[in-house]
Amino acid sequence: MNKFAQTIFLGVSIALLSTGCTKINSFDPSSPKINHNLEVVDSNSIKSIPDITSIAFEWKKVEDPNIVGYNFYRANMHKDGRQLLLVKEIANKYTTHYVDEDLEPNTKYLYQITARAQDGSESKSTTAYQAQTLPRLEAVSFVQSLSDLPNRIKLIWRPHSNQRISYYQVQKLDTDNNKWKKLANVEGRLNIEYIDSNLGNNERFTYRIVAFTHDDIASMPSEAVSAGTKPLPIGPVNLTATVNQPKKIVLNWGLSPTEDVVKYEIHRSAFSKFGYGKIYETENNTTTSFIDVLENDGKEYYYKVYSVDDDLLRSTSDVEGVRGISLTKPAKPVMTLAQIQGDKAILNWKAADNRAISFNVYKKTKIGFLNYKTTKFTDIKALRFEDRDIIGGVEYKYTIQANDEYGLMSEETDSANLILPKREVIE
Repeated sequence: MNKFAQTIFLGVSIALLSTGCTKINSFDPSSPKINHNLEVVDSNSIKSIPDITSIAFEWKKVEDPNIVGYNFYRANMHKDGRQLLLVKEIANKYTTHYVDEDLEPNTKYLYQITARAQDGSESKSTTAYQAQTLPRLEAVSFVQSLSDLPNRIKLIWRPHSNQRISYYQVQKLDTDNNKWKKLANVEGRLNIEYIDSNLGNNERFTYRIVAFTHDDIASMPSEAVSAGTKPLPIGPVNLTATVNQPKKIVLNWGLSPTEDVVKYEIHRSAFSKFGYGKIYETENNTTTSFIDVLENDGKEYYYKVYSVDDDLLRSTSDVEGVRGISLTKPAKPVMTLAQIQGDKAILNWKAADNRAISFNVYKKTKIGFLNYKTTKFTDIKALRFEDRDIIGGVEYKYTIQANDEYGLMSEETDSANLILPKREVIE
């Protein structure tokens, strides 16, 4: 044996002492065509080195010139018992090493080797050789999940102690069928963090970590950990909107009980169920009112006020909008009398509601075919108006308007048309 071969066998022998591989009685496979004249592989020359999913073998070359290669037979002792199957045909008799791969971790296997002639016949087999794959790598020893993050869950773990680890697989429990599913791979033994993003609010999930070697051998799974995403902040309480303020709607609300609320957003819509858009946000979390200044009287809007926390999560929009209305115009007066008495025009009316504090009278004097000159009389407290500044034969139109305490003016009444008859001139 040359020095190189001696070195290999020495290394293998040392490995065998540490792995506990043993040899047991042989038995002949039933299907091969046995040629008893062929040289048999030396059973004592077989050595092996186990790994987690593979076992490496070495043996002494057969010198018989009729031999062209070798056949490897294997049985899984946990499943097959001693029923061996051909797993590898080695074409070159000078090949004396073979790695049996895709095995199950921590499993005992039986092997037998035959020498193969050119015509396909085989020698008697070696005695049965028992070898056992190594156990799976131990699990990642520490995994922690961080809850109450906005729409995400953060996972951190301790680096695996085995230097062969190449990456980690983050697995997530599918609660619908109670199965683990791959979520992501994290490359590198020292990369020990993953963030599961784009999740819903106030949802809970379960995770585990599996470490993989560079040749994709999986460790035992870590302990499962669970975590939940941050819930939405609670919205403000007791939102109210005024219906009696002139040119504005005033909103008031109570503070949200959520501690990390930083501000409030006011949304408005002309409809109660949809169409809301943000019109204002407060500068702090202590503001509890807002004035929506409007140009129109009797303008109706619906409002929602949202809490916003320090992660910019906003309270649910699944709340009823609160209706507010700017103060409507006062009701227009009811004209009860409009006539010429003597040389003056007389108007009487009554208020249509209790908001009127004064009245306006509009006088339109006809000055052409379709042209009128308008004169406005204001701050009339009585319910009667007399106009002596009229000329016989000229058409006048009168309307009345109510004013309230806020300066809102009602619509004008229908016009009353009056004409003072011309006096006849007696010569």
